Amino acid sequence: MRLGLFDGNPAKGKFGMLGPQNVCSEEHKELALEAARQSIVLLKNEQSILPLSIDGITRIKSIGVIGPIANNSAELLGDYSGYPCEMKSIVDGLKAFVPNTIYAPGCFDVQCYSFDGFAEAVRIASTVDVVVVIAGLDLSQETEGRDRMSLLLPGNQMKLISAIADASKRPLVLVLTGGGPLDILSAKQDPLIASILWVGYPGEAGGQALAEVLFGVVNPSGRLPMTWYPESFANVPMNDMRMRSDMAHGYPGRTYRFYTGERAYNFGEGLSYTSYTSNFISIPTRICLSASSIRTYSRKGFDYVVVDEIPSQTCDLMKFDANICVNNTGNMAGSHAVLLFCEPPKIFESVPLKQLIGFTKVHVEANSATETSITVDPCKHLSVVDEEGTRVLPLAWTGLKLEQELLLLPIKKC
Repeated sequence: MRLGLFDGNPAKGKFGMLGPQNVCSEEHKELALEAARQSIVLLKNEQSILPLSIDGITRIKSIGVIGPIANNSAELLGDYSGYPCEMKSIVDGLKAFVPNTIYAPGCFDVQCYSFDGFAEAVRIASTVDVVVVIAGLDLSQETEGRDRMSLLLPGNQMKLISAIADASKRPLVLVLTGGGPLDILSAKQDPLIASILWVGYPGEAGGQALAEVLFGVVNPSGRLPMTWYPESFANVPMNDMRMRSDMAHGYPGRTYRFYTGERAYNFGEGLSYTSYTSNFISIPTRICLSASSIRTYSRKGFDYVVVDEIPSQTCDLMKFDANICVNNTGNMAGSHAVLLFCEPPKIFESVPLKQLIGFTKVHVEANSATETSITVDPCKHLSVVDEEGTRVLPLAWTGLKLEQELLLLPIKKC
């Protein structure tokens, strides 16, 4: 509807003038590159092995790139991708920085059933300065009508990674592709794997974008859009679609809002080459519900109101901006995704552990600070849904969580 497809003749709408002349324009190719840059998530970076260049200077003379996806640019597109303008593989992207980039598939496809390619991959890994392993998923593992049965890397991929890590001169860089979570706890805990990045399906410019991140041209700023569960989560019945946990019957719940089990990585997780702190500058000291005629209900010592019984004008008056200061405490400029959560009071057993209010991304120069804001709508963001599906607003202290800072905000009738 936002495209205007139901507003009469589409040719006369805001997108009606678009045609072949707009396909593969420089503006659109730059947009594809920028989208890939911003989406890459850095999950691990021990010993600060990344970036591979400092101030644009690299002393790396050779790179080994291992993995069947590394030299197959089509695998970076994912499903429903259309026809790309100009594809660059990961190998192509790295060669632009280090011409002596040597490739071996290791596995001949993502299923990785055979060990036949291991020996050549191990040989290359033992001779180069840095090894980048590209592992993960492609459309042979996940697409319409094809669901994964496991959260582990397919086939013998993890065995290939371990063999390369043992042979490499220095801890390797692991890059993961795919559209869903992976249980990579073994890689996360392996000291021979210094860095882990998730690129998803980064599109036509993914090879260039990844190379720019690895070599520090771009400071990674992506965040995981989902919880990465352990392999045991695959035992949860697929037809049990409850969100809330029921640990008495061995059900851990789903999503960051309710899941109570072990995690490989958390929703919203993502590192940077610099360091940031965020803190509240100003928010209201309380939220005032100024409608005395609204009925108040009680449960387990908490008062609450039903959101559908609050006039829309009253909800609008309750909205406020959470003003936030983001401080870059490191020596590299970068963009930082600010995530603001609500931690609701335990008005009943199955309230969410937390829920995302909103997010924004800001660019901050090195050793500098900037301000931003996220609008909070209490009727929407600070309310919870009870067991009957009724959305209610607790008249109680509610938590606003900003990274490590938790601020308790009272909601009262005034």
